[in-house]
Amino acid sequence: MRKPRWWAELSLIAVVYAAYTCGRLLVRGDEASAVGHGLAVLRLERLLGVDVERPLNRLFTDVPALGVPADFAYASLHYLVTPAILVWLFRRRPAHYRAARTWLMASTLLGLVGFTLLPTCPPRLLDPAYGFTDTMAHFSAYGWWGGEASAPRGLGGMTNQYAAMPSLHVGWALWCGVMLWRYGRTPATRALGVAYPLLTTLVVMGTANHYLLDAVAGAAVMGAGLLLTRYALRRAGWRRGTAEAPPVVSGGCETSTGERIPGQRSVPTSPTDASPAPR
Repeated sequence: MRKPRWWAELSLIAVVYAAYTCGRLLVRGDEASAVGHGLAVLRLERLLGVDVERPLNRLFTDVPALGVPADFAYASLHYLVTPAILVWLFRRRPAHYRAARTWLMASTLLGLVGFTLLPTCPPRLLDPAYGFTDTMAHFSAYGWWGGEASAPRGLGGMTNQYAAMPSLHVGWALWCGVMLWRYGRTPATRALGVAYPLLTTLVVMGTANHYLLDAVAGAAVMGAGLLLTRYALRRAGWRRGTAEAPPVVSGGCETSTGERIPGQRSVPTSPTDASPAPR
C-alpha cells in the first residue's frame, strides 16, 4: 500500500477540523434547552450515585496548585498532544497511521452529531446555587483565557460553550492513550498511554467543564468510531494495510492463435513444460 503523503494528510486533517469547528458553531442550542439537558445529566448521575464533579471542582478551586495546572492542561493539551501523536504515527508507524487517522476523524464527526442532538450546559455555566465554580474564570489571571471556556480573551464568540456532550477532550485523550499503548515500545510510553486519558477525565470534571457522563459518552463515541472505521477500511480494501488481490475470473481458459473459443489448458511452469504436445 502506498505511503500517505504528508501534504495530502495535512490538507485532509485541516479540512475535517475546519468543518468540525464550523459545525460546532452552527449547531449551538438555545440556552434553556442546554441548561435543561445539563440538569437532566446531573439528576441522572445523582440517581446512579456517580455525581463526583462537585467535590473535584471544589478541590481544584480551593487549591490553586491543582486548579491552575488543570486549567492550562484543559486549554492546551487537547490541541497539542493529539497532533503530536498523529505526527509520531505518520513518521514512526506509517503502516498503522491511516487506520488511526480515520478512527479519530470518524469519532470526531460522530461527536458533532452529539452536539447537534443534545446541546448540554456544562457544570460551570449552571446557576451558582448548584455549587460549581468555573475554575478557568476563577484563575483567568494566570492564562490567556477569560470566562468563556478555553477560548482566548475576546474570542468567546468563536466557540460553542454548550458542546459538552460528548466530551471529545476525553475521547481524543482516549485515542491518544490507545495509540501510545499499542505502538509504544517502552514501559514509560505505555504508562503515559494509561495516565493521559485518566488525567484528562479528572481535569474536565475538576474544572467544571464536563460531567462524568460526558466523559463516558466521549469514550462511547470513540468505540462507535472504531467500529465505523473497521467497516470503512474493509470497504476500501485497506484492512491490515493491504488490498486483497482480485480473484482470477478466467478459470484457466485462454484463446490461442486461430481459436475462436477459449479452451481450458494448464499454464507452463518451466521452459521444458512449454514444449508443444505431439500431434
